[in-house]
Amino acid sequence: MITLAAVLACVLLAALGILQLLLLTGRPLGRFAWGGQHEVLPRGLRVGSAVSVLLYAFFAVVILQAAEVLSGLPDVVAGVGIWVLTGYFALGVVMNGISRSRPERLLMTPVALALAGCCLVVALGQA
Repeated sequence: MITLAAVLACVLLAALGILQLLLLTGRPLGRFAWGGQHEVLPRGLRVGSAVSVLLYAFFAVVILQAAEVLSGLPDVVAGVGIWVLTGYFALGVVMNGISRSRPERLLMTPVALALAGCCLVVALGQA
């Protein structure tokens, strides 16, 4: 169950990474991210999208190590990190849920909820 939750979280992070890359390249999908205020993101938010892609990759490593699928990070980073990510994604549920952008609320709220749930499963399953 823990490995499945970790893999599902990584699949969701990969999908979010693809969305951020599309936003970074100027695709008109801004209604799904960053508050939905810009159909095509301005330069500053494109930089934010680039940083998000890097963060998602790091998040995936933390999740996979916490699930004991990978190793490489200090155990304390994965052990504490999985709880930080659980809280981060839980906060994301709230923040996306109150977004002024209906498309962002409808898409990103359940994604954040699924990520929070997957991270919680991994965190609770740590040895």
